[in-house]
Amino acid sequence: MDHLEPRPVWAHFATLCTIPRPSKHEAALRGHLLGWAANLGLASRVDGAGNLILEKPASPGREHRPGVILQGHLDMVCQKNAGTVHDFHRDPIRPVRDGDWLRAPDTTLGADNGIGVALALAALEDPDLVHPALEVLLTVDEEAGMGGARGLAPGSLAGRWLINLDTEAWGHFYLGCAGGMDVTFSRACRVEPAPEGWQAWDISLGGLLGGHSGIDIHRGRGHALDLLLDALSALVRDQGARIASLAGGTARNAIPREARARVALPARADPSATLRALLAAWHPALAGVDDGLVLGWQPAGTPGPVLNAGDQDDLLAYLGRAPRGVTAWSEDCPGVVETSLNLGVLTLDASGCRGVFMVRSLVDDAAWHLAGRLIDLAAECHIQAARQGPYPGWRPDPDAPLLALARQVYAREFAAEPGLQVIHAGLECGLFAASHPHLEMLSFGPDIHGAHAPGEAVDIPSVGRCWTFLKALLQELAQD
Repeated sequence: MDHLEPRPVWAHFATLCTIPRPSKHEAALRGHLLGWAANLGLASRVDGAGNLILEKPASPGREHRPGVILQGHLDMVCQKNAGTVHDFHRDPIRPVRDGDWLRAPDTTLGADNGIGVALALAALEDPDLVHPALEVLLTVDEEAGMGGARGLAPGSLAGRWLINLDTEAWGHFYLGCAGGMDVTFSRACRVEPAPEGWQAWDISLGGLLGGHSGIDIHRGRGHALDLLLDALSALVRDQGARIASLAGGTARNAIPREARARVALPARADPSATLRALLAAWHPALAGVDDGLVLGWQPAGTPGPVLNAGDQDDLLAYLGRAPRGVTAWSEDCPGVVETSLNLGVLTLDASGCRGVFMVRSLVDDAAWHLAGRLIDLAAECHIQAARQGPYPGWRPDPDAPLLALARQVYAREFAAEPGLQVIHAGLECGLFAASHPHLEMLSFGPDIHGAHAPGEAVDIPSVGRCWTFLKALLQELAQD
């Protein structure tokens, strides 16, 4: 990254790549930035939730202008391909340049939201930038439940305008987002010895693209847990299989790319015919969308304990009847998903079953309703389920003065009109609107592909355009 432009932005992103920052483990990065701010003479504070707030006075003569808040989050989604040796709590991210793209081939890159953080830090240290008073709000725990934004106390921010730097399609302004919540479920399951003479089989499914459970939920990509559950249900139906273990997914807000299970089958039974038939149906359905699907199976010797048949029926009934993917499209914003859900993580072993759905919706009542359906269905199947971490959506205001000014600046700088979008992913703006209702907000960012999945990449030229636009917008906000 030493030769990438704009140099100030890439220098900060390079530093972020060297400091591990999983959700709930942002302390090392926060400490580094506190030292960096002190060296620049910037005021800084850490609030009760762990958020970092940096402040820079207005340029001379601009003290009377309303303040601007630049906002991003410190944490990143940590995903890696199977077989990749990488410890996200200790190892640096190793980006590779691929033409106009910077990517991490086998892990997530952390451009979501490292580039946004880098843009905000570069604005703070630019000595030539004319600007109003600046606050940079860098939240924690965004990817694991928006804990930092939830904990931001009312009155923490003095600015009038908030610019969120956490979206992933350059040339578009985002003025609204989905809200949502998690639905966690669990059950203590009974296990028993497999029938005498039965054979264990290991089944693995992988090679899928995965992706962001908000941005990519409508793209028709393969969902490793959904596909593997279909395979297990078919083996139970065709050959009376008994499940010994099951695991898939590593993050509530990522579409699972890999899953695996161990089952027991009667002596001399073979799952090959059933699984090959499923593969023959899956490959055409995913053609051109998710072509890398791999399904493997092999005998695994004498089986250990297996799930009680009644418990197995309850679990498969719950997961088979639960809605999947997109459940409604928006009538107010054509082409935008209104409501969806994603089974992000599922584990089943001798200690029981645990999992989490992530529910998203542009309509808060719709998210509560869908979560309620999942909870009611769980009760019918003797499974415990509960809502966790609800957060509000961000209602769009197409007539906001900040948006009008941003459109003027964009047209002047790039001789084009920006797109206007409402995003199905969750941004922290909804929580900021609740704690600071006076704020006018706008979100934009560079082109990022594959957020929340290995191979995540950011378009290098679009980062430069973001920097050009951010500086121009701040200078415009400093004018009378």
